[in-house]
Amino acid sequence: MNPDLAKIDYHLSQTPRILTSILENLPKDLQDSNEGKDTWSPHEILRHLIYCEETDWLPRAKIILSDAKEFEPFDRFAHLHQDENKSLADLLKKFTRLREDNLRELMKLDLSSTHLAKTGIHPEFGEVTMRELLFSWVAHDLSHISQICRVLAKQYKADAGPWARYMSILNQ
Repeated sequence: MNPDLAKIDYHLSQTPRILTSILENLPKDLQDSNEGKDTWSPHEILRHLIYCEETDWLPRAKIILSDAKEFEPFDRFAHLHQDENKSLADLLKKFTRLREDNLRELMKLDLSSTHLAKTGIHPEFGEVTMRELLFSWVAHDLSHISQICRVLAKQYKADAGPWARYMSILNQ
């Protein structure tokens, strides 16, 4: 396997386990907590990740491999109106299934270094490579894992007392 694909597969395959570890059996008040106006809760972040699995990363990879090349614009907020009433447990199962399916499909593409250099046209960024798309998928996951941790940590800022000033996650 291409070393880049091995890294991508490793990171992307870890995300469902990490999210399950963090979110499984999370009390309801924490599931819906956020960092204030216009910020997302862990429940909303997970719904965003599901929406991305369904409409963004793998579909765009397939566009790069096709003759079409141009990506459809992506609505980063569409998830706010989907699966609102599903439990976190159901969302974790859905995300895990979608991710496993997408990784299986990605590996079936058997991407070479030549494939990773192929390009598509992003509506905002212009020309992007398959490699950039796939590593952005990894960074996107890690960013949202960090966001969930930050949201949860901030729920305890007042309770941390003077130690809070030494915890960068509480002061972002």
